[in-house]
Amino acid sequence: MERPLIAVLNGPNLNMLGQRQPEIYGRATLDDVEQICIQAADKLDLAIDFRQTNIEGELISWVQECRKRARGIIINPAGYSHTSVALLDALLATDLPVIEVHISNIHRREPFRHMSYVSRAAVGVICGLGVTGYSLALQAMTDLILQEDDQ
Repeated sequence: MERPLIAVLNGPNLNMLGQRQPEIYGRATLDDVEQICIQAADKLDLAIDFRQTNIEGELISWVQECRKRARGIIINPAGYSHTSVALLDALLATDLPVIEVHISNIHRREPFRHMSYVSRAAVGVICGLGVTGYSLALQAMTDLILQEDDQ
């Protein structure tokens, strides 16, 4: 049986993890995050497609591609959380479960970061737990898929 595919999509500046503001985001790199996701997915019997882009339109195209190939989307939209209605619309159009992940707690930061358009499309949001949030999101996505399959 084929493993369910989960898209793990990362937005702008996440390629700078480990270098950019380590006091906020920690020292783990994006490669470290990918390895965490691969290990968690293996334990959960999931397949993942892990990607990062600094380009809003590319992220939106990836979301749209998920409609026909993925069972769910885990997304760290980074700065696009607070600015991109187009990303929200793309996520809503997929009809897939979406889990939003943020490494830092966006609600303990600057006021402009408190609001996320992406949250309106998400079944859940994990923030402030560092890169561990990605593995927690994969576990939650597995539970959502199992519930969906049982219905």
